[in-house]
Amino acid sequence: MTASQVNFASFTQVRDRAASPSVVVERYKEQAIEATGVEMVYHSGSQVYQVLRGVDLAIQQGDIQLLMGPSGSGKTTLLSILAGILTPTAGSVKLLGQEITKMSREQLAHFRLENIGFIFQGFNLFPALTASENVEVALKVKGIRGASNRRRMAQELLSQVRLDDRSNHLPRDLSGGQKQRVAIARALAGDPQIIMADEPTAALDSHSGHAVIELLRQLAKQSARTVLIVTHDPRLIDVADRVAILEDGILQD
Repeated sequence: MTASQVNFASFTQVRDRAASPSVVVERYKEQAIEATGVEMVYHSGSQVYQVLRGVDLAIQQGDIQLLMGPSGSGKTTLLSILAGILTPTAGSVKLLGQEITKMSREQLAHFRLENIGFIFQGFNLFPALTASENVEVALKVKGIRGASNRRRMAQELLSQVRLDDRSNHLPRDLSGGQKQRVAIARALAGDPQIIMADEPTAALDSHSGHAVIELLRQLAKQSARTVLIVTHDPRLIDVADRVAILEDGILQD
């Protein structure tokens, strides 16, 4: 499973549970993401494929980090490991000071729910729901109670991404850039400390793509959120604090 294949709806399995105290993290002040010696090996019959080779990566709180590299270099696999979606063959990952590679599956689910927002290449919006309702679903999953409260918060989030005038529109009536802004609003639901995005501009033209990422940067900097973006798009380099290149499973910082 890759990060781009993880459906937002999969997190509904934990929506009605109280957040585990062990994975709810206060606003972290130092390294938000720290990977040490991360390796990933896949077996297919007698064949062995090493996708990641001793990856070390440290991302400071509040930074916008791009992860770039050619297709097949292991970028999405690394993103999935950093998000706690995949377990590495070797190495450790700390998010917000907590080692997620030692967490149980249930702890990881709670941790993601409380601390990580996801943005996907294909938007992953529910087609039968309006922009506001798509964000409201995320707020419900995050444990926000009361339909009227969720509606108000969804409107506030859509206003932050400059889309309050499209709150009652279905995804089919929105442009690609507008859909991705709804996805950003949804990712910000619950005020996560980390945003992880997998090819967020791949479905957008140059102007829309750059506008969306610049908006995400502004929103992240306002709240000192950490943003990790996997991308092939070199036009995004100027909005990043740091850029790392992954090639043949080896990180070149």
